Amino acid sequence: MLTLAIHWNVDPVMFNIGSFGLRYYSLGFLLAFTLGYYIVYRMFKHEKVKTDYLESLVVYMFLATLVGARLGHCFFYEPDRFLTADHWTEIFWPFEDGKFTGFQGLASHGAAIGILLALWLYGRKYKMNVWWFLDRLVIVIALGGAFIRLGNLFNSEIYGGSTDLPWGFIFERNHETVAKHPTQLYESLSYFVIFGVSLWYYLRKKGAIKSGTIFGWWLVALFGARFLIEFVKNDQVDFEAGMALNMGQILSLPFIIGGLVIAWLAHQEKLPQGPFPKGEKVQTNKKVK
Repeated sequence: MLTLAIHWNVDPVMFNIGSFGLRYYSLGFLLAFTLGYYIVYRMFKHEKVKTDYLESLVVYMFLATLVGARLGHCFFYEPDRFLTADHWTEIFWPFEDGKFTGFQGLASHGAAIGILLALWLYGRKYKMNVWWFLDRLVIVIALGGAFIRLGNLFNSEIYGGSTDLPWGFIFERNHETVAKHPTQLYESLSYFVIFGVSLWYYLRKKGAIKSGTIFGWWLVALFGARFLIEFVKNDQVDFEAGMALNMGQILSLPFIIGGLVIAWLAHQEKLPQGPFPKGEKVQTNKKVK
């Protein structure tokens, strides 16, 4: 019997300019930051909150995502290699044999930790209520995650085990001959749904949301989806073989539990409300007359 499958052999590089090649994965990062900035900017304008500092937020988010994702991979997935005297200098060295190779290995859980830390620092510097800000920012982070996972699909990486489902992908660039679960698409579609539902809720409430509500349930939904999809995903590193739960699932559990706690605190209105803590001068786009 003929098994239906999608033969996937797409070049991960969109086009080349000399020795430089633009990858779909890089385009995903660009779209994530560009669209994310625009959406958050519109939220700030709608709620009459000052937008002057959003430019610096892009820098915070870019560095937090890159550094956090890279350290997450090195510490969580390959500590035996990168936490040694011979290889620790390779953590942020994107070259091999004189050629630019990019950072081989990024972990989304590390990016999440980096972003949360960066936002805490951002909130302290600009005296903003981080809980209020997180409710808005995570909406676009879900959108960014969807684009990044599509980039993984074009790179023919991070896919699942064998399947006879009609939407299985045969990743020919990796010399696969059997259809595999396209877990990149599973995650991407999940994140698009989370983005859509979160944005719908924000618009329905017109921004009048108890601080922490979207953030708490967002953590549960996003990392819950990640936890479930990991069951059909191939092991990323050798030490995961034989584990009841792989590293991605183990790292997802604290985020899910934390999300439930935050959602409960938000429901009880135990978190600071509004964009600025009490006692701080409110910064808005309105001119004082």
